[in-house]
Amino acid sequence: MITIATKVKEVREQVKAWKKAGLTVGFVPTMGYLHEGHQSLIKRAVEENDKVVVSIFVNPMQFGPTEDLDSYPRDLEKDSALCEATGANLIFHPEPEEMYTDGFCSYVDMSVLTEELCGLSRPVHFRGVCTVVSKLFHIVTPDRAYFGQKDAQQLAIIKRMVLDLNMDIEIVGCPIVREADGLAKSSRNTYLSPEERKAALILSQTIQLAEQLLQSGEKDAATIISQMTKKIESEPLARIDYIKIVDAMTMQQIPTIDRPILCAMAVYIGKTRLIDNTMFE
Repeated sequence: MITIATKVKEVREQVKAWKKAGLTVGFVPTMGYLHEGHQSLIKRAVEENDKVVVSIFVNPMQFGPTEDLDSYPRDLEKDSALCEATGANLIFHPEPEEMYTDGFCSYVDMSVLTEELCGLSRPVHFRGVCTVVSKLFHIVTPDRAYFGQKDAQQLAIIKRMVLDLNMDIEIVGCPIVREADGLAKSSRNTYLSPEERKAALILSQTIQLAEQLLQSGEKDAATIISQMTKKIESEPLARIDYIKIVDAMTMQQIPTIDRPILCAMAVYIGKTRLIDNTMFE
């Protein structure tokens, strides 16, 4: 049986014992309700490290007041089975009180990278992400940590935080995992009705359109965004939060494709906010 630790102290003691034995530690931070996307991260961590820790923590700090904290899907039993089957050794599943003790008032904040894309419509989100990931890194002290490319802005922010704060951790980005019909795997896909699920395919179809335009040599960001906007607007159930092309390193918008870029979007299908993206060198 996989071990489930709920206390910081338990995780620290276990990781110290592994490191004393000369073993490497991989870490996959998640908010639970795991799917094949998370599983691909755990699998990669298992391949590249002697021991693997998965955290399952729905972090209240990264949800805004009107967001889906209470309704965010949770299933620890199913998550534990997936972690065990994939080869993870330890699950860290703390209560919010364990992570944020009474009177908590220390935060990890970032400028520039957090000001575009999801940072515009979710102003508290990345402060919560940086704070909790920083705390988890200090608790688990992994050699490597694994993040999915679907959350491309988050991945860029974590890489920058590790660089800026001199954290001795290798950050490994892993490709987006998609359903057979192209929809990016997400815990929030469970919110979609059958009709909305069908409509949600407009996201991956629009990303494919962007990739075709980029590969055909289109260099004007506004032209690509305009074509993508038209495509999304052809789906009556879709409402655009943003569609943007940004510098892959700084997350700042650029007018011309003359460097590695991230083409990213967030779209509401009904009430469910979904994201998708593509990187282009």
